[in-house]
Amino acid sequence: MKIKAAVCYEYKTPLVVEEIDLADPRKEEVLIKMVGSGVCHTDIHAQEDGWGGMDKMPMVFGHEGSGIVEKVGPGVTEFKPGDHVIVSYPYCGECEYCLTGKPYLCPECISLIHGGTMADGFSPLSKDGKTIHNFFGSSTYATHAVANVRNLAKVDPDVDLSLLGPLACGFMTGSGAVLGQFKAEPGSTIAVFGLGGVGISALMAAKICNCTTIIAVDIVESRLELAKELGATHTINGKQIEDVVGEIKKITGGKGVDYAVEATGFEPVVRNAIHSMGMGSEIAIIGPATHFEFEQLWGELYGKTIRVINMGMVQPKLFIPKLVEWYKKGMFPIDKICKTYTLDDINVAFEDSLNGTSIKPIIKFE
Repeated sequence: MKIKAAVCYEYKTPLVVEEIDLADPRKEEVLIKMVGSGVCHTDIHAQEDGWGGMDKMPMVFGHEGSGIVEKVGPGVTEFKPGDHVIVSYPYCGECEYCLTGKPYLCPECISLIHGGTMADGFSPLSKDGKTIHNFFGSSTYATHAVANVRNLAKVDPDVDLSLLGPLACGFMTGSGAVLGQFKAEPGSTIAVFGLGGVGISALMAAKICNCTTIIAVDIVESRLELAKELGATHTINGKQIEDVVGEIKKITGGKGVDYAVEATGFEPVVRNAIHSMGMGSEIAIIGPATHFEFEQLWGELYGKTIRVINMGMVQPKLFIPKLVEWYKKGMFPIDKICKTYTLDDINVAFEDSLNGTSIKPIIKFE
């Protein structure tokens, strides 16, 4: 079938919105009419060749998708046409990690994300008979997508589906760190460094956990103001406060925080996050800094736990419906951090994400 998609033909060049072809769903696959797709820094990183040629060009990016099942392939019984679904990350479904409920540890995950095809080497995307590679086994920057049933989570049809795509990655990653990995206790203290989609979702999760001290750290004042609205008890502007660690220690009575979430990937911020931790605390590093040397902080890490988080370290099929329920109850108000764009404006959405104009851009389809 003919679809409209945003195609990347070369690294570091704008996406081209045009008509391409999409094959029918095969065994254990479904065809999805896309309703929305979040813009994630992972997509932008791929466009900029952030993984050193790992992603195959031409390619259609997009992996935080939400849509309606339009057609199912042979052997599909879990989904039917009309189901509202969110498209998450791919995994093999057969290894020991997948079979024990830990697909985020699947050794095939990275190759399925960046390899440009489904597990069997086939990409359902093409133009004029030439292959266009897919991304995350789905490629959701298109009016329609084909995905394996393993990638999908069914969601409540009464919720605005266009906003739910980021639950598949960014929002799941930040909230999963706090709710799934930390299991933060009521009354605990937490600092969140970086208030993009991942950091804000971690902050909202901290409020759900009834953390009593929630410290938001960023350099954009508008994001800090929004953080207050979403549950932060304290905010720190890294451009205005010279000693961020000292300020956090002051807020926590000299102890440091019980939990820290680092969502920037910048080495100086990673160091501040680690130095802000109290004894017996845990840190989730979601954007690891390049060439960061933990050996230099060996004494500082004594008695502390470091977690490098991938996809929230949660099972999407189980965790995403919980996030939807919290959203319905007003406890996870993602609508306050999303801004919608058309597919034709996808390059603007990328730029707004990079410059901080939009916390979470969402491509909304008609």
